[in-house]
Amino acid sequence: MISIDPKDIPTSKLHGYLLSSVAPRPIAFASTIDEDGNPNLSPFSFFNVFSANPPILIFSPARRVRNNTIKHTLINAKDTKEVVINIVNYDLVQQMSLSSTEYGEGINEFEKAGLTMLKSDVVKPFRVAESPVQMECKVNEIIELGTEGGAGNLIICEVVKLHIKEGILDDNGAIDQHKIDLVSRMGGSWYSRANNGMFEVPKPLSSLGIGVDLIPSEIKNSDILTGNDLGMLGNIEAIPNQQNVDKFAEEHPQFVGIKSKEKHTFAHEFLNKKEIESAWKVLLIK
Repeated sequence: MISIDPKDIPTSKLHGYLLSSVAPRPIAFASTIDEDGNPNLSPFSFFNVFSANPPILIFSPARRVRNNTIKHTLINAKDTKEVVINIVNYDLVQQMSLSSTEYGEGINEFEKAGLTMLKSDVVKPFRVAESPVQMECKVNEIIELGTEGGAGNLIICEVVKLHIKEGILDDNGAIDQHKIDLVSRMGGSWYSRANNGMFEVPKPLSSLGIGVDLIPSEIKNSDILTGNDLGMLGNIEAIPNQQNVDKFAEEHPQFVGIKSKEKHTFAHEFLNKKEIESAWKVLLIK
């Protein structure tokens, strides 16, 4: 492993390390207008949601590393205190990327990217009609993190109106993660499409998992079971009792009398299928 003091390498190289390791990142497709009413549209991947009450989003247009200039979005946000954050899905990714071209002042990126300007209800900046979720925001505060190239500028936005396309909702009115088909930013020119790699991890909120520390050492020190495997085993509320293990053994005689290594291999396969109870029973068969 290499160890790096950020002060010892060029900002451009540090920038690459950070963006390639802190990823994937959601994308804020930020629409603003200048004081003369000219629209501007640009994507930013230094972005996330930080509060629901009040509803707060923060994105950061950083100073350009190569020449320490600032972006029109930052200027407009300072001048007008309004922005629309449009969410980017796979259908939008190429047009979103095109809009990131550094066009000159006064050039309309909506037109350059072939996107539709949709009038907002509360703020002046336009929404991206093609975006599945559009959030009209007031700018509460801008925090400048530095004055050199690469320094971020945290634009703290409060959502004052939320627009969601009905086509991405499930039967309960929640956003369906498959239908919204989100994309995110990675290092270099790479992006990630959520639909290609989504998986569920049950949250340990409604139940109290036993924890990895209570897993028997013979299992915990396995050469086959991974850290993810142990995390799933530790998220169970109680280890299966011997009666249930014996019943499982009667129903699955192929697991009786096999060596520990084989047990761990079968348990790993069960865990890959999220069959945690079965994995535990295989491991506990005598």
